Amino acid sequence: MGGSRASLSPSQTPLSSSPDLNGNGLKAPSYDLDYSSLKNDVQPPPSSHPQDGLLPPPAVPVMQHALRSMNDISATYPLRDRVPFAASDTLATPRVRGHATTLNVPGMTRSRASPDGRIPDRDVAAKMVIIMVGLPARGKSYITKKLQRYLSWMQHNSRIFNVGNRRRVAAGAPGTYHHNGVKSVYSPPSNATLDPPSAAAEILLNGNPAPSAQPSSEPVEFDLNGEDPHDPNVDQSANFFDPNNETASKIREQVALDTLDELLDYLLHGKGSVGILDATNSTIHRRQLLVDRIKARDDRLGILFIESICHDKDLLEANMRLKLSGPDYKDKDPIKSLEDFKKRVEAYASAYEPIGQYEEDHDMQYIQMIDVGRKVIQHRLRGFLSGGISSYLTTFNLAARQIWLTRHGQSVDNSLGRLGGDSELTPQGQQYALDLHDFITMKRKAWLIDQTDKIAQSSFPPLPGDHTPPYPEVNQELDDKNFCVWTSMLKRSVQTADYFEADEEYDVKNWEMLNELNAGLFEGMTYEQIARDYPGEYEKRSKDKLHYVYPGVGGEGYLQIIARLRDMVREIERITDHILIVGHRSVCRVLMAYFMELQREDIADLDVPLGMLYAIEPKPYGIDFHAYRYNPERRSFDELPNYKPRKTLDRSA
Repeated sequence: MGGSRASLSPSQTPLSSSPDLNGNGLKAPSYDLDYSSLKNDVQPPPSSHPQDGLLPPPAVPVMQHALRSMNDISATYPLRDRVPFAASDTLATPRVRGHATTLNVPGMTRSRASPDGRIPDRDVAAKMVIIMVGLPARGKSYITKKLQRYLSWMQHNSRIFNVGNRRRVAAGAPGTYHHNGVKSVYSPPSNATLDPPSAAAEILLNGNPAPSAQPSSEPVEFDLNGEDPHDPNVDQSANFFDPNNETASKIREQVALDTLDELLDYLLHGKGSVGILDATNSTIHRRQLLVDRIKARDDRLGILFIESICHDKDLLEANMRLKLSGPDYKDKDPIKSLEDFKKRVEAYASAYEPIGQYEEDHDMQYIQMIDVGRKVIQHRLRGFLSGGISSYLTTFNLAARQIWLTRHGQSVDNSLGRLGGDSELTPQGQQYALDLHDFITMKRKAWLIDQTDKIAQSSFPPLPGDHTPPYPEVNQELDDKNFCVWTSMLKRSVQTADYFEADEEYDVKNWEMLNELNAGLFEGMTYEQIARDYPGEYEKRSKDKLHYVYPGVGGEGYLQIIARLRDMVREIERITDHILIVGHRSVCRVLMAYFMELQREDIADLDVPLGMLYAIEPKPYGIDFHAYRYNPERRSFDELPNYKPRKTLDRSA
């Protein structure tokens, strides 16, 4: 009869790894049931109750016995020492389905898994791999940089992984970034073990490394100004990108996979939420290869393709001008560089397969951008990150424009050191408002003259030393620009724009989302009063200003400011007109952090005093930044050459 019962294995004794209950040394018992002796043809023992007409299946007595045994033992514990069934790791049924991957907004959401609102490490399905697609000179790097800046500003950990940078190292381009342990494949092999991608590329080119060779001190340079001494199969000219060049194709593919693995390590083993793979990825084969590698590592990760397509000739010319100043053609003859670059594009174009039916048939997420935002197509977007990215990409434009940023003029509360409030300007603040209007009007006229002159003198291909901004605009578009002045709803900000309001050349609008950070219970107090009356709160804020939220009704923190300025940032990116924002300290800090790509920990400590005026000009390669300080004696502004954002010396501000 022993074969008809499940036997209890020697692990009947409580497991040593079971949690200690309330610290009293008692362990929750755990049993392993051995079902190996059960046979389907063995009948259970006869029932002691003749009225039981139907016998339970063989497994039922076994389960009853096991449950009865556990209940008997647990009943010997005092009631206060018992642990609910679901709370015990050794007894609870493991969760099979994944966790919900709903919206995560730092500062606006929180959960047990993510108390700070960021994407938790466990929610792999909420993380995203973005794969760029497109021919050279289509603005992929421009898109990736802006997208990474936006995601980081929104407090999502994100990073760009550029295949071109690794490719230049692997194929021996001069003057390029060398990662520690990565050398050019032109360097003779050494005894040392190489890290990918150089090891893979070197083996592809030269076979197994020779143990006795000595490493070269310098990679051989590709020379567009003279004769190229390299093997034509592995140089950085257009021949390297010929799809018929099998040697180079293997290098490019291996480097792409190595770069992808680094990205996946960042998402799966680091603190990353979004990884962006910046490369051409111009064929279905390459894109499917990347998808297969991602799914092999973790099939829960989200995958989003972003393809940049360019039909506009002016935009293509602007992008090519920018490319000729890049690392592949730095300090090279511009005529030869342009010719080589066009051949490179033709090499890619000969095998290029745009995103389309294949991706749709395989249910892949993708976004197509035509002419950097003129037209946007999307397919099967899933998740809050994909939706937010799509919304942000629709705001892109390459218009030449200026974005000015300043705090309001001095207010009555400023002069008294009080937080918040809605006081009016002092006489000094009113003078600042007048001088600000006059200075902006002067700079607006000077900017138009400067831009018109640059466009008139530009040439293509660019002459040596020509650093003309690559704006795809024509002169008449520059003449038509409006100038917007945006303020908060608070008196001190509105009054600073009074002279712009009286000038028909400016369009003034008040925005509630530009209001100063609400200090809640501490509105109208000074920092000295807070330190005296609420020392605990003062200390908490001093230790972590970014995540601190003022107590009381309406109290905010910097993460709340970031969340409410999200739509405004998208609007700033969308419009093609000039803008002057008359804000407050917290608002200016957050906006400066976005445009200047500041580190997360620097946002809340950025020095933005009264009387500072900042000018930001978006460029395809980044921004041009200028800072001016108000000079009340001259009633104008003095430019501060080489000014860099810095931390405030006043730790309480």
